[in-house]
This record gives sequence, structure tokens and C-alpha cells, in this order.
Amino acid sequence: MAHFIGGSAYTMAKDIAEGLILLNGTMLRRFSRADVQQVLFELDKIVRESRSIIVEQADIQAIQKKNRRLSRIMSALQILKSKLSARR
Repeated sequence: MAHFIGGSAYTMAKDIAEGLILLNGTMLRRFSRADVQQVLFELDKIVRESRSIIVEQADIQAIQKKNRRLSRIMSALQILKSKLSARR
């Protein structure tokens, strides 16, 4: 049974995107390969949702918020993918 931070893989991915959880290799030690793949899948969904948000070009703060969110997601995806490839 997976022990995702926040209860489920989707909630954990959402918290990562919002910056509430900082993902690192130490945190991922207790996750199985299937758990990591599940969080990876949910982060992929959230990155698609985030990219679909249309922000007005004059709203600089909203653009920065969207870009920070995407940056957090992309770095988490990179960490998860490297963890999966290291476990092979």
C-alpha cells in the first residue's frame, strides 16, 4: 500500500505543483516503482492542465505564477524519471 503525502497520488502531485512539497531523492526511497509511476502519471496530467490555462499578457504576476508552477512540475518530473531509470 502506498503512503502518498497528502493521501493520494493526485493530491501529492497537486501539492508538488503548488510548492507545498519539495520532491527529492531521499523522499522517494520509500516509494515503490509503481508508486513513482503513479505520481509521474498524475504530474503529467497536471502539467497539461497548467499549460492549458490562458493568462492575459498584461498580467505579469499571473504569468510568473504559471511559469513557477510549470517549473516546479518539470523539475519534479525530471527527479521522478531519473529515479525510475536508476532503479532499473
